[in-house]
Amino acid sequence: MNRWLVLLFGVASYVSFLGVFLYAIGFVGGFLVPTQLDELADTGRGEALLINLGLLAIFAIQHSVMARPQFKRIWTRVIPVATERSFYVLCSNLALALLFWQWRPLGGVIWEVEQPAARILLWAVCAGGWLTVLVTTFLINHFDLFGLRQVWCYFRGRRYEQLPFVTPGPYRWVRHPLYVGWLLAFWATPLMTLAHLVFALTTTLYILVAIQLEERDLVRHHGDRYREYRRRVPMLVPRWRRPVLITPASTADHGT
Repeated sequence: MNRWLVLLFGVASYVSFLGVFLYAIGFVGGFLVPTQLDELADTGRGEALLINLGLLAIFAIQHSVMARPQFKRIWTRVIPVATERSFYVLCSNLALALLFWQWRPLGGVIWEVEQPAARILLWAVCAGGWLTVLVTTFLINHFDLFGLRQVWCYFRGRRYEQLPFVTPGPYRWVRHPLYVGWLLAFWATPLMTLAHLVFALTTTLYILVAIQLEERDLVRHHGDRYREYRRRVPMLVPRWRRPVLITPASTADHGT
């Protein structure tokens, strides 16, 4: 594939990610976008629930299967290796866009917080979750995570080298701060509808499964080094003690 086409494809995939990420904030928070997580039900609850679970399953399967090393080895026989991550990002964006487009509200309120200070606090936690997600991607190299570094190296004719395994900032407290951010963003809300609860529960279950798959790959790649890191650092809930510092060694993929 022409180097310019590879670069343009990577940039286009990244730009689509930015659009999907911003839309996701409005979709979950319920503002500024035409389709939202919490709206009045417009179809039968049973039908809507099946559709929503199917949409979430499409994203979960795509997001996990395409992240596995076995799939990557097969997939890169078809596409240039430099575009593998960009294709992954693009497919994730398409799966989320489909979810946003076809999501069905379910009606029903699980809880609603009316006290102004408590509402502000919950929105602040939610915003903190989104910010954690974004900041964490930069701590582990934002541009590598979304495929830009790979296509840029290809464009410049440079050999791509995987990043060293490091534990910057929150990675010294928990192994998966990126997922912590998602959980905060999805659960911290003053208005929990039935649809929002289904979304939050399903994505939480997916995250727990995805962590197991991801860590299996990391153990296979790093061996005892990652086993020691996993033993000393909790998965999602930090322990109140001095954080663990892991010095760079080998390579790692901190995200699915």
